Amino acid sequence: MTRSRVDALDGLAIGLMLGCCVLWGLQQVVVKATLPALPAFLQAAVRSAIGAVLVFAWSKSRGIALFSRDGSLLPGVVAGLLFGIEFLCIYAALTLTDASRVSVFVYVAPFVVALLLPRFVPAERLTLPQALGMACAFAALVYAFQETFVSPSRTQWVGDALSIVAALLWGITTLVIRTTRLASIAPEKTLFYQLAISSPVLGASAVLRGERWPVDGLPAWAWGSLAFQSVVVAFASYLTWFWLLRHYSATRLSAFSFLTPVFGLTFAAFALGEAISLRLVIAMVFVAIGIVLVNRAPRAAGAP
Repeated sequence: MTRSRVDALDGLAIGLMLGCCVLWGLQQVVVKATLPALPAFLQAAVRSAIGAVLVFAWSKSRGIALFSRDGSLLPGVVAGLLFGIEFLCIYAALTLTDASRVSVFVYVAPFVVALLLPRFVPAERLTLPQALGMACAFAALVYAFQETFVSPSRTQWVGDALSIVAALLWGITTLVIRTTRLASIAPEKTLFYQLAISSPVLGASAVLRGERWPVDGLPAWAWGSLAFQSVVVAFASYLTWFWLLRHYSATRLSAFSFLTPVFGLTFAAFALGEAISLRLVIAMVFVAIGIVLVNRAPRAAGAP
């Protein structure tokens, strides 16, 4: 039986969304911790490849057609290329700056969507509180980014910039998915496009960058990292996210995404020993406030 979409989030939705935020916040930390064992782009390529195989197997077991002609090929390829370049930026950023900073800057993406989507979907026009949220988040971003000029570091500056580029690409990818044929196909097929196309893009980038698989192989903990990145994040958490979007209000779900940088900062501090500056914490708080304002559903007429 197909479950109907509901506006209010029940305990299941809240629990699953919190779990996704924890996993997404932990992901940047796991990637950075694995860099001594396996270069960044190779990690990303393997992650996408394994994720694509798992999505294929999952879809086949459920009778979901991934290769039928439904007019989604062109937007699917575009979404896959954008997804691949996005993760090139994220994984490269993690070699240049702290995982905590990447976690904050990448979550500028919801504001990209909020700013650009109304141009294609008039019903998505920003309300005054949402516009204030955009301004709040942008000011927080400038405030956090200014830290790189207070204590100049070329690698940190480039890493921060790559994180913001990744956020822009993530936002554009979301627009492609929501405004094209991809909006009406099975979410498994959309995810398959992204993982299957991004893997060779990331693999080719690893070759061009001169990255090589370790001659002595990977230690067990590095294999565990790859399993986490591909099975838990790229496959399970992304499919969970798509399932939630199908059955619950996207606006209410998106409001929870501000928790991801919180978890990212926490994991980076405890697992990697990264110093969390007061400036970055303040910026994170105001980014969170901005996300809440942007994603707040408009109050219905006559509602209290």
